[in-house]
Amino acid sequence: MLQLPKVVGHRGAMAYAPENTLDSFREAHRRGATWVEIDVKLTKEGVPIVMHDSSLKRTTGVDRLASEMTAAELPPSVPTFEQAIACFAELGLGCNVEIKPCEGREAETARVTVATLRKLWPAKLPAPLLSSFRDASLAAARETAPEFARALLIDEVKDDWQVRAEAVSAVGINTNGKRLTAVRAVEIRKAGYLLSVYTINDGDVARALVGMGVQCVISDAPDVILAALA
Repeated sequence: MLQLPKVVGHRGAMAYAPENTLDSFREAHRRGATWVEIDVKLTKEGVPIVMHDSSLKRTTGVDRLASEMTAAELPPSVPTFEQAIACFAELGLGCNVEIKPCEGREAETARVTVATLRKLWPAKLPAPLLSSFRDASLAAARETAPEFARALLIDEVKDDWQVRAEAVSAVGINTNGKRLTAVRAVEIRKAGYLLSVYTINDGDVARALVGMGVQCVISDAPDVILAALA
């Protein structure tokens, strides 16, 4: 069974460093995180890169879509997935890899992501967790590389959560901690799923969620949550 840490750094440690960058992963490690969560999408020619938004504008100031740029055109601050994995190997970091496809590339992004993991993920690191809001991405990941554990990302847990999770053979649910109810938390845990929440930066809130049965808290400030849960 996949072992998740109590705290995962959100896009590295984005309270302290630019999100989804090598600097952010190093900062998360410096602040005590043993895992980070990242977003993977594809460039124009299908190179997997670490980027959350469809556009690079918010994080780099470059007003272009990732899907319309080649890897060679990316600003230096945007790492390829390969560079990120090399950084995790150097730091000993585990990773929750969110498959974040551009529209229409759900299956393709999943297939490239798992192929990259199969080729490059270091055996010395804990096995990664794949997650996505896109059921089609998780289904493609399961078909291509069933050995990687999957978690369904859901903003608000609704009645169909288990049907959706079973359809992609997910082992976990990653959900919005601000919208999770105690009733749903109990339901998810009783059904045998791992339960993670994002994005919690308040120690008291994190403690309350853990009290409800949450096993893993994804945070911009992993050090704050680690201290709160110590």
